[in-house]
Amino acid sequence: MSDGLADLARGIRGGNRRALARGITLIESGRADHRAEAAQLLSLLGTEKQALRVGLSGTPGVGKSTFIEALGLHLTETGKRVAVLAVDPSSTRSGGSILGDKTRMEHLSRDPRAFIRPSPSQSHLGGVARRTREAVTLCEAAGFDVVLIETVGVGQSETMVADMSDIFLLLLAPAGGDELQGVKRGIMETADIVLINKADGDLQSQAMRTVADYTGALRLMRKRAQDPDNFPKVLPVSAVTGTGLSKAWAAVTELRDWRVQNGVWDARRIEQAKTWFGRELHSEILTHLTRDPTWKQRLATLEADVLAGRNTPAAAALEAVRPLTGPQSS
Repeated sequence: MSDGLADLARGIRGGNRRALARGITLIESGRADHRAEAAQLLSLLGTEKQALRVGLSGTPGVGKSTFIEALGLHLTETGKRVAVLAVDPSSTRSGGSILGDKTRMEHLSRDPRAFIRPSPSQSHLGGVARRTREAVTLCEAAGFDVVLIETVGVGQSETMVADMSDIFLLLLAPAGGDELQGVKRGIMETADIVLINKADGDLQSQAMRTVADYTGALRLMRKRAQDPDNFPKVLPVSAVTGTGLSKAWAAVTELRDWRVQNGVWDARRIEQAKTWFGRELHSEILTHLTRDPTWKQRLATLEADVLAGRNTPAAAALEAVRPLTGPQSS
């Protein structure tokens, strides 16, 4: 283990934001040598420190960045250290990403008690970047009290963020029935708290009607056994005026405290670790296969057969793993 990694770990544990940024850059790298160093860094840091992990998703144009900045400033004013991990969509053509969240959160980015890290999704499904969970671990090791995880935007696969957060917030805008129909049932069932943003000015009355609509919709869904009777709940907020932020955060802490007292918190963390171990295992196996020259050629040949219509995708996939599974797959 290099002295540089040890120094980097000490810097992160000491709350040095530059060291934290370097650590996240390391774990986001796809280079094989960097992946090995990242694993060592995570081992050095350990998992003793735990922050409150809050995932947040929302419909396009709902004002996620504005809301996160308002909430982040609200929390830092109370003395909390807040880390924001914002995932921006990557171009399917160039692979590039604008990474504009830090620019949009101008005031929070200058707050000494806050840390904002935008990351490209790199076409990774689930609304989060592949290494977001590891970035959360680094932020916890750096001593942040709250880690806010902003996803790309609402979609069925956005529910993946629930597997790395303690509380999952869904941010929606005031709208009518069409908007209610457009939000996926899966993400509605996963959300712990639904926040109706822009509850101010001319939209305030419409926001309150939307709160009532979603409250009714949630009652029709199956009750989750791991939550208190008054959750999930729907609340109005305004990222512009700050209205409702205190009540929204009070709901977050209420649910956190209930889950801690009833053993749900630890059970969720264990289940999340199990889920992410499986995902990382699948990812590492695939990465190894696509990098090994023999396997790379084998997969390329099978892919060519599928593209030429000489084989079906399902049959080719079975043929691809035959050396691993043995004759029972034939």
